[in-house]
This record gives sequence, structure tokens and C-alpha cells, in this order.
Amino acid sequence: MRLTTKGRYAVTAMLDLALHADSGPISLSDISKRQHISLSYLEQLFAKLRQNSLVKSVRGPGGGYRLNRSATDIFVAQIVDAVNESIDATNCGGSGNCQQGEVCLTHYLWDDLSSQIHSFLSAISLASLVARREVQNVALRQNQREGMDALSLERISASSI
Repeated sequence: MRLTTKGRYAVTAMLDLALHADSGPISLSDISKRQHISLSYLEQLFAKLRQNSLVKSVRGPGGGYRLNRSATDIFVAQIVDAVNESIDATNCGGSGNCQQGEVCLTHYLWDDLSSQIHSFLSAISLASLVARREVQNVALRQNQREGMDALSLERISASSI
């Protein structure tokens, strides 16, 4: 069982948005550059994130995306769910037809694991990830690599403390 790129990229992009929330609306092209995610893929993901009210778009010059609510109120499981990513450790996609159309011997074990993983991700907010020193260090490195100005770097450091 593993989370596919759809779920991973959605969480990564939302964390990038949360890290740069104080910089105003963030363009998908900026996220694309920092995170090395295809712009067209981000557009698809953000359409789903917007439909699920996790982000809102800001039109016009200087437009982009913002979180639709506080980073403390957005959890990793909500992001994964919004992009229709299932966290499923069973071989049958949770349908229970694992062994010639019937439930296999270990179906309930893997189904319980799937539930535990979803519960775990439901307890992790974007704000808790932003507060992690390791995440802040990676964000600073990415911003420096992409040539972000010093004022923006200071805002990220200050808002994360």
C-alpha cells in the first residue's frame, strides 16, 4: 500500500500554500517551480481542492490561490480525500472480493490498517506541519534556490516561530 503522487502532490502543494500564506495569493507556477510539480497537474489538483472548499482562487494581477480557512483547520486526510485518493491497504480496493469474489483471510486486518492511517492523517493539520523546524528549513532552502527575496524569507521564518 502506498499513497500515489496525486495525494502526495496535493499535500505538498497545500503545505507550500500554507508556508507562503502571508505573501498574499500564491500562483500555481510558483508552487510548480518550488516543488517541481507539473503546472497542468497542479491545475487539476487545485480544481478538486477548490471544489472541496480547501482553497479559493483570487483573480487578476497578483492573483493565485489562498487557503480557504486557517491552516489549523485543514488536515492532511481532508486534502487526500479532496483529490479522490483512497488510503487502502487491501488488495481489493476495500470491496471485499479479494479471493475469488469473497473476503480473504486478512481482509479485515488490512481494512483496519487503512482506517488507522486515515485517522492518523486526520490528526495532522497544515499548521502543525508548518510549525516543524525541518519543514521550515526545507522551505527556506527552496525559496533561496528559487531566488525569493529576503523580505519573503523573513516573513516565512517569522510566521513559523
